Amino acid sequence: MRHTHRLVITAVAAALAIITTALPSATADTPPTDTEQLREYATDTWRSMAAMADPRTGLVSDNVGGDLDPASRAGYTSPTNIGAYMWSAIAAREIGIITPGEASDRIARTLETLRRLKIHRDSGMFYNWYSPETGKLLKKWPVDGSTVYPFVSSVDNAWLATGLELVVDQVPALADEAHAILDPMDFGYYYNPAENQIRGGFWLTERPGSVQGNYRGDKPVYYTGHHYGAFNTEPRMASYLGIAAGQIPQRHYFGSFRTFPIAGDDGCAWSWSEQRPVGEYRTYTVGSETMNVWEGAYQYRGLTMVPTWGGSMFEALMVPLFVPEEQWGAQSWALTHPTYVQAQIEHGMAEAAYGYWGFSPSNNPAGGYREYGVDPIGMEPNGYASDQERTYVDYGYLANDGTYCRLPQPPPTSYGQGVVTPHASFIAYRYAPEAVLENLANLRADFNAYGPGGFYDAINVSSGEMSERYLSLDQGMVMAALGNALAGDVMRAPFSHGPMEQRVAPLMRMEEFAGVTGG
Repeated sequence: MRHTHRLVITAVAAALAIITTALPSATADTPPTDTEQLREYATDTWRSMAAMADPRTGLVSDNVGGDLDPASRAGYTSPTNIGAYMWSAIAAREIGIITPGEASDRIARTLETLRRLKIHRDSGMFYNWYSPETGKLLKKWPVDGSTVYPFVSSVDNAWLATGLELVVDQVPALADEAHAILDPMDFGYYYNPAENQIRGGFWLTERPGSVQGNYRGDKPVYYTGHHYGAFNTEPRMASYLGIAAGQIPQRHYFGSFRTFPIAGDDGCAWSWSEQRPVGEYRTYTVGSETMNVWEGAYQYRGLTMVPTWGGSMFEALMVPLFVPEEQWGAQSWALTHPTYVQAQIEHGMAEAAYGYWGFSPSNNPAGGYREYGVDPIGMEPNGYASDQERTYVDYGYLANDGTYCRLPQPPPTSYGQGVVTPHASFIAYRYAPEAVLENLANLRADFNAYGPGGFYDAINVSSGEMSERYLSLDQGMVMAALGNALAGDVMRAPFSHGPMEQRVAPLMRMEEFAGVTGG
């Protein structure tokens, strides 16, 4: 997708960077302004992104140790990580952390390596794991030597494409190089017309549970057995990009579930899901087609919102770092996004009473990687818990006659060791700036949670145990949020006009989420 360059936005952002650079430094007697504090966070966060990048290939590692020692870089990277590195370099440039020349040099090195990577040629898509040191496709997992079966992910390629779109829009000298990689990427490869949904991705060889086929009529591949059926989740970025490019029909926007509908003679057809939704059917016209859409919502402690799949922050709020959903969806996204943030705050501060909030997939302070979230605001019945003990809520599920399809369980009397992920606060900044700054300040003051690359990835706020590592995905979300906050929504520039505005925005403008009220 080609876009005109947003020179005015760039000029304004550059001017803001000069102004904010000239602000006096805070002293012990003078607390930093919000802008100064955000700039400090951005400067340190960028330091971690730079430390993860291999200087020869320009590929960013998946993660690095808390001391930023290059020897601690992970031996693998993904399309998402690479996209995050490119948009982070643009954010760092616009904030004034690095020069335009450095940003261009870094991105040019990454693009040069991307052109050499082995990809799935028919779809133009990248595989999921590469060596950041050599660019070679990984067949053995560097951590334990286990076999890696090359996989082509819809959501990961969407985040790489997002980074490439930003290069096209914000780095004109590299636009042709970025287009050469971006233009062959066909998101229609994942779109199943029969289900009006996209698959998680595909392998080249049969895997357990895979489905053989090819929606483009090319050589058969082996799709994941699942589709992305939940609407308010991060894979919608792949959907938006495919719709904007004309590779996926506009009707797909209404193909995923806001919630599962109340269905069956007794209303129990979807009773395995987290809770019985409120809502109603609404009719929308897309082209010549009339679509009947179940506009469902979940209720949680007096709040009503469209749930995510697992209840995490990044599912809801990574996409609007780039796509201005709440501007186009005045009766949909503009209502549910701030309410979703308020629900996370309500859980951390009141229901679980951790004293802190912000729950999203991250490293586990006890080791490994784990999904964290607020269970009742996700559709999956045992979704992403906020504590190490995996404390869940089960409201049960009412039948149409007032009896229960699934009996409720007693609510938790307490929660265990809560794990807070700082990136979840940063990506909520647009919707609750004061609460975000306060939460981050408290985390920094109360724990050894801040290192040379900014906030560590996750904090057990009960024990004080840290995951003292930096993840390029999570740090990339922080940089995108700060780029928007400090540089005039620069991350949204490529997606606020052109094909995205022409083909996706009208769909958002017509939709009205049922029962959702602003937070």
